[in-house]
Amino acid sequence: MASFLYRVGHFSFTRRWTVLIAWLLVLAAAGAGAVASGMKMTEELTIPGVESATAQTILEERFGDAASGVGAGTGGQAAAGAEAEKPASSKFVVQAPEGTNLIEDGSLETVLGALAPISEESQVESVSDPMTTGTIAPDGGAVYVDIQFTVPADDVSDATLDTIASAESTLSDDGFTVAVAGGPFTEPLELLGPTELVGVVVALLVLLVTFGSLLAAGMPILTALLGVGIGVAGVLSLSAVVTISSATLTLALMLGLAVGIDYALFLLSRHRQQLAEGIPPAESAGRAVGTAGSAVVFAGLTVVIALAGLSVTGIPFLATMGLAAAATVAIAVLIATTLLPAIMGFAGDRLIPKGRAAARAQRSTKAENRWGTFVTTHPVWTLLVGVLLLGTVALPATSMRLGLPDAGQEQASSHDRQAYDLLAEGFGPGINGPLVVLLDAESDPDALPAAMAQMSAALEGVANVAAVAPAIPNGAVEGMEAASGTPQADAAIITVIPTTGPNAEETAEVVHDIRDLRGAVEEATGADVWVTGAAAANIDVTEKLADALPLFLAIVVGLAIILLLVAFRSLLVPVTAVLGFLLTVAAAFGATTAVYQWGWLADVFSVATPAPLLSFMPVLLVGVLFGLAMDYQVFLVSRMREDFTHGAGAMQAVRSGYAHGARVVLAAALIMIAVFASFVFSGNTTIGPIAFALGFGIAVDALVVRMTMIPAVMALLGKSAWWLPRWLDKALPNVDIEGASLEARTETHHEPKHEAHTGAHAK
Repeated sequence: MASFLYRVGHFSFTRRWTVLIAWLLVLAAAGAGAVASGMKMTEELTIPGVESATAQTILEERFGDAASGVGAGTGGQAAAGAEAEKPASSKFVVQAPEGTNLIEDGSLETVLGALAPISEESQVESVSDPMTTGTIAPDGGAVYVDIQFTVPADDVSDATLDTIASAESTLSDDGFTVAVAGGPFTEPLELLGPTELVGVVVALLVLLVTFGSLLAAGMPILTALLGVGIGVAGVLSLSAVVTISSATLTLALMLGLAVGIDYALFLLSRHRQQLAEGIPPAESAGRAVGTAGSAVVFAGLTVVIALAGLSVTGIPFLATMGLAAAATVAIAVLIATTLLPAIMGFAGDRLIPKGRAAARAQRSTKAENRWGTFVTTHPVWTLLVGVLLLGTVALPATSMRLGLPDAGQEQASSHDRQAYDLLAEGFGPGINGPLVVLLDAESDPDALPAAMAQMSAALEGVANVAAVAPAIPNGAVEGMEAASGTPQADAAIITVIPTTGPNAEETAEVVHDIRDLRGAVEEATGADVWVTGAAAANIDVTEKLADALPLFLAIVVGLAIILLLVAFRSLLVPVTAVLGFLLTVAAAFGATTAVYQWGWLADVFSVATPAPLLSFMPVLLVGVLFGLAMDYQVFLVSRMREDFTHGAGAMQAVRSGYAHGARVVLAAALIMIAVFASFVFSGNTTIGPIAFALGFGIAVDALVVRMTMIPAVMALLGKSAWWLPRWLDKALPNVDIEGASLEARTETHHEPKHEAHTGAHAK
């Protein structure tokens, strides 16, 4: 591999214009594809096949458009099986002035009068009647109506939105408190806002300190942004045929930016080091790609394997997130090994470290050598302190609870959060997570009345239920009819309002209790009973993900161990890498639980409301963090192996490899932490906790595990760290990650005449 990558790097350097133009054409093609796709995104995270999703499908078949949004709650990002192109719906919530009653003083007529123009808009299918639907608070202090549109949220016209805004303004002027949520009123996600740009600026500063050169510092940023542009545009291009969530796009952007800068940093650092040793620029570019580039390729492969492994969960939105992010990381690897050497060619010998930059690099290497010497001199104490520290941080994870984000976790300024709070205050917290019990009697419609009566009676005895609405058969209200098109009902819905919110443990118990008692109803009447709604979908998603985690972990870790075994030709190095990762992920879970579930430092990290962690975060975090952790393992330990294969003793190889690799690993970790930290404050309740967990995990893994505990372990293992059974050594392919084959090349490389002046093209 080293020889092949050497040729790639040398070709890219000498044919820089060809490589640059090729990548610009790829960017243009990806951008054109994104524009042509319409760039449709959804905020919903769906899992088909679970009970709540199946129930939602049946609900839509039996009740038609009138079933849209039933049981969805307010502003929830989870859905059982919704489609991005369906007509949108919104909730219009009105709270009466303090001390007044909508029914007793006639204020309800004022509210309905203000809402009347909305129903006349051509894009509005219906505005529910609160007197019919019973959506007036028991104390008369609040009311809400459901607005059903005829078009998706993105297609609602400005004229329609202005009419709704006018009604809101009229009621506000009359002393009412108003909030409109959902559909076109859900705040769009900003892919690259001010906070994310801060991360890029911090990354640039770290690079500037590391290289001591603005030219060198700007190159990783430039290549990373180009790679992210291609990756994100490519993902958007697929939105025409695949449902893409905003979380998918943000994850791809976040990871692509972080690894793109890091991979370029590793290659450029090796190139500048070789230039300082007097190696000609073109030869140095080839060697940098052949040695550091081999580590980049293997590190990138571990990330890609971990992310693509999310497909084995059988959960479409998670598989899409993983594949999109994996594609972006793969592009980052290709950019680093081809475009970066081309840009090196444009810079020529201006990248040679001079003056302060060279002196700073020497001082930094000495400082890292002192730390490396310390941890390898006291390996046992180093390991004990590291394990105790990470074990302590991991303790909160023992109480970790999982769920899906709802509007109650958003910032207080958002429309969805304001409506959520008004509804909870007027109707109780359970109104934001209603459960829908669906009775399906298609096979025997005559059995439906008995099923409705028996199920309604059974629901009255369920604990933690605030209200059970009367059963509504299809055909009983306008817009609903039986599947056959005749007035005879063959299905019914019963709305159940829990006493607690969607993410409360008591609400989950209500769902389980309802599902436990339905067997008697089904046996007695022959009707099928299903439970759906936001809380039910929450439970189904969580359980599905929990079942998928062991298989996913086994596949990803197993494949990564094989990859590391091939790369390092060692049995013990991959094992220690995985054990270190387990400590990292445990600490990341613990810290994330403390901040986002317990509420520690909530104000610092913009946590609006402590809540259970994302249901899919464990699977996603394991996949992403494992790949990124292996990055640092590969970059640091490959340099140790490189020195060992070149004749250094076991301890000397650990210390010298650490001294040469630690500085760039530290810079890479700081850059990745800065990028992830910038997404923590984006205000997105899905991405924020993921970014925090990744940023904290990288900090722990790079500083504590890879730069402290791994050198200590390598010192304890000595030569046995590189032991491999002879039969296995013969069976494994020799990928030459350390670039030993390049040593056969002559030390003096004669450049082609047209490349004699390497800086000519840059001037």
